[in-house]
Amino acid sequence: MATRQEEKQGLHPRNRHRGRYDFAELVRSCPELAAFVRINPYHDESIDFADPEAVRALNRALLRHFYGIQGWDLPAGFLCPPIPGRADYLHHIADLLAEGHGGRPPRGRSIRVLDIGTGASCIYPLIGHREYGWSFLASDIDPAALAAADRILRSNPGLGPAIQLRLQPSPASIFQGLLREGETFELSICNPPFHGSASEAREGTRRKLNNLGLGAANGPGGAPRLNFGGQGAELWCPGGEAGFVRRMIAESALIPGRCRWFSTLVSKAANLPGIRTALREAGALDQRTLAMAQGQKQSRIVAWTFLPQHPEADRRPGPK
Repeated sequence: MATRQEEKQGLHPRNRHRGRYDFAELVRSCPELAAFVRINPYHDESIDFADPEAVRALNRALLRHFYGIQGWDLPAGFLCPPIPGRADYLHHIADLLAEGHGGRPPRGRSIRVLDIGTGASCIYPLIGHREYGWSFLASDIDPAALAAADRILRSNPGLGPAIQLRLQPSPASIFQGLLREGETFELSICNPPFHGSASEAREGTRRKLNNLGLGAANGPGGAPRLNFGGQGAELWCPGGEAGFVRRMIAESALIPGRCRWFSTLVSKAANLPGIRTALREAGALDQRTLAMAQGQKQSRIVAWTFLPQHPEADRRPGPK
């Protein structure tokens, strides 16, 4: 069973995915999507969003049609991100950067962005470079994820100089051990692990499928079939989302001059009070919560800085 395609209310005004998917156009751009398109119970063209292969094919088509990305694919089991939501993060955070750039979202490769946990999809750098021309350092703790991301970059001449991939050698660290001497960034972005354990991740997926009326999508033995994939550190870490973000805040306080703005997605509203307390204790000079929505789904970006914001000049101290 597939869910009805409704207008995607709440997405950022610059988001290319606000309307319903035009499957005829998408199939023209990516013919292999045609094998997954069908008429759903509401008499709309759609795909089975419980089918991981269909979701990957849709993402491939969206990236090719809207952003000119060729050869996008994922190894089996890796997280397949929802494109509209990832694009929304970038557009909202671009508005935050606009405050220091004359009220307009900055463009061009001089805007350097650090992507923490880029994954095999490399989704934020791909969309961020195509939309704004930014350059990215995309990091991950998984060599296999970076190898998959590298294959995507190699399929798209011109992306290599703008998107650099780097392994974080310490799975327990976020910024520490990753950055090189003298590197500074306008922004860091992150989609943190949501759950606190593998069992919690499985149960969360099962609840989501049941809420969508897709309980039959559970696999052998009752294990949920992950329509958007994901494994290990992509889905969970000790302490879950709140623990990961607190570690990020603590490490960011050790390198206050490296990023003008640090930021992360925060999916659980209940985590906000603890995150705000951690930011005050870390000495952040400013912190923002940027609301995002897609239909009934509510999310937000938390951004913080240790630097005084002077739009008229860059007074960022040297790296620490």
